[in-house]
Amino acid sequence: MTANTPAMTPHESHDAHVPAYPFKPLGFRGSGVWVRFWFLVLFAMLCVGAVSGLYVLQNGLSVTNLTDELPWGLWITVDLSSIALGAGAFSLSAAVYLMGLKQYEAIARAAVLVGLLGYTSAMLALFIDIGRPDRFYHPVLYWNVHSVLWEITMCVLLYSTVLVTELVPIIIESTKLNNVAFLRKLAHTLHSFMPYVAFLGVCLSLLHQSSLGATYGILTARPIWYSPSAPVLFILSAATAGASLTMLATLVSGRLLNRQMVPSKVMNGVARFIGYACLAYLYLKMWSWLATNYYSHVPEQQLGAEILAENTPYNFTFWFGEVLFGAFVPMILLLWPRTRANRNILILASVMIIAGLVINRWNMTLSGFVIPMDWSPGVKEVLSVNRYQPALVEWGVSIGIVGYSWTAFTLGVRYLNIYPDWRPRRKGDEAEV
Repeated sequence: MTANTPAMTPHESHDAHVPAYPFKPLGFRGSGVWVRFWFLVLFAMLCVGAVSGLYVLQNGLSVTNLTDELPWGLWITVDLSSIALGAGAFSLSAAVYLMGLKQYEAIARAAVLVGLLGYTSAMLALFIDIGRPDRFYHPVLYWNVHSVLWEITMCVLLYSTVLVTELVPIIIESTKLNNVAFLRKLAHTLHSFMPYVAFLGVCLSLLHQSSLGATYGILTARPIWYSPSAPVLFILSAATAGASLTMLATLVSGRLLNRQMVPSKVMNGVARFIGYACLAYLYLKMWSWLATNYYSHVPEQQLGAEILAENTPYNFTFWFGEVLFGAFVPMILLLWPRTRANRNILILASVMIIAGLVINRWNMTLSGFVIPMDWSPGVKEVLSVNRYQPALVEWGVSIGIVGYSWTAFTLGVRYLNIYPDWRPRRKGDEAEV
């Protein structure tokens, strides 16, 4: 395949004049020190994660710093962040298959792979975190329709199935499986159903992303969490950060491989979408804060905010990490055409948005648990403030999960046709997308 020759689609595979297996895997730029170092880092992360995970499975959650008063910690943050960072799949798939913006198929395939890795990473975190991994299948057999978490579990399982369905034609197309007539026909059939699959994926993703926010937003017993706008904020933050991760992975891959992975207009459109998503997120987040912390003057919420301000860096991480660093500055960078045209600026903005998302999920996970349930207004202290510091084994499992997703994406770029419109980078591409 030449640099400017588009990859064969499943439709074209039935043309007798087109070879059945034209895709040539991309070579890593130089097989020297940096490539070997990268794989060495990935191998080390996987080893650390495997050893830590087996240690937890053998000894139980007692080896962690999780407690009955603070049962959600680093792993739930990894879980929520992974699900959110995988949300670029539903927004970009909707653009291609539901809105007819076919030019975004150049990056939608990568979004599907990133999405699947995000959701499987979340499943790995939950598998370790539930304490009884031998019962991981119980939500499928024993339905608890009154639980928001059960609904989230089912949606995650179904949406992961949707992502696998979207990825199967790419795997067949990119490998020698395409030489098998039955599999080639299967890929063609699945491709023809993609608009319906994408619609189902959008519905499932919107449902469980909002339900994640509702898990916090409906808990009136923990006023610091209670916010009717939490479901919508979770959707907006996930769509923004998910597309940002896909853009970041695409730009970094292109730099390492010395290629332009997607056309400039496509990358510019994705960056502009992320900028407007940041704007919508900031607008709603500010009104949510005003409604729950400024205008309402609910005593329990005010007291909770004071406890967090006195005992944690919550105010700093909220205003600087989530609002300024994670949304406002990236919004300016992505909506101003001059900065949006610079690849380095796009990488920086993507990293900032992703960091802001992780900070948000950390704050949302721990803020309510830091405040004891038995805290009473007017009483200085009934119970001590809950404190949490992730144990070494918790960090090890988290490193392993990140290593898994990075390794899988690296191999996906190498062996799958997820960037069908790539071309060698030309002089002048370094500064512009």
